[in-house]
Amino acid sequence: MALKATIHKAQIQLSDIDRGIYGEHALTIARHPSETDERMMMRVLAYALNVPATAEHGALELAKSLWDADEPDLWRKDLTGRIVHWIDVGQPDERRILRAAARADRVSVYAFASSAGVWWEQLANRIGRARNVAVWRIEAAQSRALAALTQRSMQLQASVQDATVYLGDATRTVEITPLHLNPSS
Repeated sequence: MALKATIHKAQIQLSDIDRGIYGEHALTIARHPSETDERMMMRVLAYALNVPATAEHGALELAKSLWDADEPDLWRKDLTGRIVHWIDVGQPDERRILRAAARADRVSVYAFASSAGVWWEQLANRIGRARNVAVWRIEAAQSRALAALTQRSMQLQASVQDATVYLGDATRTVEITPLHLNPSS
């Protein structure tokens, strides 16, 4: 018998001062049986960092990356179905990133875990030729602290100011400073 996804719900109150985006967003997250709390919360963080001001030209959605290799963790499609923004979390291989760069207008990767630095060293030169790819690194201690916020039903506040994210619930807040690994993109 196959294991089923666990459903998590998150209400995110977002105040992104850097981009001038404010609002409340409801997420229903189908957590794959193999997915960790840390990875799931990285998807929530990626959502908060990339949600558009309006869904007029397509909404940012959680995709089925762990169920379907042809989909990212999150994506934004325009009203014609064209992929405007492809977002992966973790450490995807070079082929996946370059394939995404050919399919989408913009690609963002949020690498986390202690091995993210080594992963990036191996890919940096080869990914540099894809001008529409932005790679971010979240320190391992920060992504682990995010995992501690995991609950089946979450009320989260996300504040972004001066490239620092404060993501928390009623009892604790995690400070996250994404490091842009390829700032020329």
